[in-house]
Amino acid sequence: MEAAGGIYENFKPEDIMTHIITSLCLRDGSCVTVCPVECIVPGKPIDEWPWYYIDPDTCIDCGACVPECPFESIFPEDEVPSAYKAKGTEKISMAAGTPGYAETFDGSDHHGDAVHLDYIRTLSPGEVVDLTRDIEPNYEFFKSGPVYIANS
Repeated sequence: MEAAGGIYENFKPEDIMTHIITSLCLRDGSCVTVCPVECIVPGKPIDEWPWYYIDPDTCIDCGACVPECPFESIFPEDEVPSAYKAKGTEKISMAAGTPGYAETFDGSDHHGDAVHLDYIRTLSPGEVVDLTRDIEPNYEFFKSGPVYIANS
């Protein structure tokens, strides 16, 4: 940040929003590679935290991660769609025990390493889903999830 008197003179942390990784995330990981502040981490254990998560206290809202995601799962927080219309090839992942998520996904990340997810659902063409429900889990991961517990 610039010294006092610069463009951040009136900066307050609450003025910065973060980006959100939604349930469209299938753990490719290319977003981690391009993040200049290393604020993106994979959820663990994967059955409870199946996506990658962006630390809202570290994210500088640069947007470098957005074009890197092959699943188009990352949005600025205020642009997460409440009525996302599926093309029909997308898959969404949820935590274990979420009703209706009984498919599995076997693929690879951008390094070629295997990715296996157990709680997936393929969206139908034209199906509309509310991705804003994915905002709270991102914040929860850093408030009470494994990252919070490790840092307590």
